[in-house]
Amino acid sequence: MARITVNELKARKGGMPIVSLTAYTTPQAKFLDPHCDFLLVGDSLAMVVYGLETTRGVTLDIMCAHGRAVTRGAKRALVVVDLPHGSYESSPELAVASAHRVIDETQAQAVKLEGGEEMAEQIAAITAAGVPVLGHIGLLPQKAEHRGAFKIQGRDDAGARQVMADAKVIAEAGVFAMVIEGTVEPVARDITEQIDVPTIGIGASPACDGQILVTQDMVGLFADFTPKFVKQYADLGSALEKAAKEYARDVRSRQFPGLEHCFGVEKK
Repeated sequence: MARITVNELKARKGGMPIVSLTAYTTPQAKFLDPHCDFLLVGDSLAMVVYGLETTRGVTLDIMCAHGRAVTRGAKRALVVVDLPHGSYESSPELAVASAHRVIDETQAQAVKLEGGEEMAEQIAAITAAGVPVLGHIGLLPQKAEHRGAFKIQGRDDAGARQVMADAKVIAEAGVFAMVIEGTVEPVARDITEQIDVPTIGIGASPACDGQILVTQDMVGLFADFTPKFVKQYADLGSALEKAAKEYARDVRSRQFPGLEHCFGVEKK
């Protein structure tokens, strides 16, 4: 099956909802690929893989390594890689260099960066250089110094106007779609209705053109905290703990059911 393209996703505006999840490894990408329109190699791996307090601690080297892993496993879904904190904000030239490095080293199809009006020049420069950009507005995890700074956006008139302004500016700058994170539903709904590129909600509105979740949240593999908007579809954390407990029991009792003949030892 041919890989989904940026243009195909962009054409889904107002149509069949776009399905997305995060992926960080080759096996994970293989499991998710048949069911997702795009996979995001998100800097959320800082928290759910590396145990950091926020997403700010990962580097471009780390993102490229995980990006390569995901593109090895994904054959159908479009792959997008986050530009990490510090790799694009200071200038359009830095943003273009980082974006090109990600695409060249990972063979992903697009990059994502956080920010609205203040990132318009960077977005325009990256897209002009031939790299598709997925925008990200509303709650911006890279700007959070600690978990307590993860605040819902758009609650008052000023905040709502700012998120809407950000959406319009980055759409004009050339994003092919945008993530709206942690934003009150009326604002996310208005953006979806007024902006001509797809919106991907995470803790925003079901009226968005698609949805994305952090996979570890969705399957119970991240126990530090679970966002209120996450529906947990499986509890793999408990299953993993149970398996480890049973394995430890077998090791300590020197019992390995089914393995006796593998080592040429007859069961007595």
